[in-house]
Amino acid sequence: MKPNVARAGMARLGASLLAVLALAAPAMAGDRALVDIIGYSEDARYFAFEEFGIQDGSGFAYSSIYIVDLSTDSWVVGTPIREQADDEGISLSQIRAEVQLQAAEDLADFGIDMPAEYAALVGDGAPDADGNSLRFGSPGYGPGEVSGDYELRLSSFPTTAAAPCAEWFSVDPMGYQLIIADTGGERLIHRDGPLPRSRGCPVTYRIHGVVLPFNAGSISHAVALISVYPGGFEGPDRRFIAVPLGL
Repeated sequence: MKPNVARAGMARLGASLLAVLALAAPAMAGDRALVDIIGYSEDARYFAFEEFGIQDGSGFAYSSIYIVDLSTDSWVVGTPIREQADDEGISLSQIRAEVQLQAAEDLADFGIDMPAEYAALVGDGAPDADGNSLRFGSPGYGPGEVSGDYELRLSSFPTTAAAPCAEWFSVDPMGYQLIIADTGGERLIHRDGPLPRSRGCPVTYRIHGVVLPFNAGSISHAVALISVYPGGFEGPDRRFIAVPLGL
């Protein structure tokens, strides 16, 4: 084979390999926050969780700790407690430690020292899981022992928002509706009206999981964690909403 023909063949092969690798590489857009369940107060009135990750665009670490009054379905005064790095050299572990230190007094004041457990979870790596429904009950002590059989059903719809979504992202904001069902029928847990500015401009929602107090024995104090995807610098980000099921 002549040298120029060989070089041309190698160039085409290299271009083809690059194209294949580009298709195989995961798309990087937005930031996908993770969630860490902190726990409940002894009377299960208050629930706390941490949302943390690396911000898209800047690459800065961030963390927020939320304390929710489940009886009123609202954040307690003074929360969420947020911290964000202003330098890529500040690690996520450093930011998380800062927020946990800042939140320590509030967590102690509200008596949040009871561990929590997942009753059911839609894993981020579960293929074909659309996050629109989830069956769950209260875990028992033996393998496979579950008390109750409930199903969460999530749907979304266009609504209005305090944030200027058309101007910022050229999208219509989406609200969500959450229903719980069992053999006795179904009940509306939540349906959005106009969205608060804190929600941003969501484009979709997913059920993430259901959390219970440790050794609860029932789902009376269950909390649904809903992933919400508001517009971000490089695409939709993921954040979390804690919804008391009020059973």
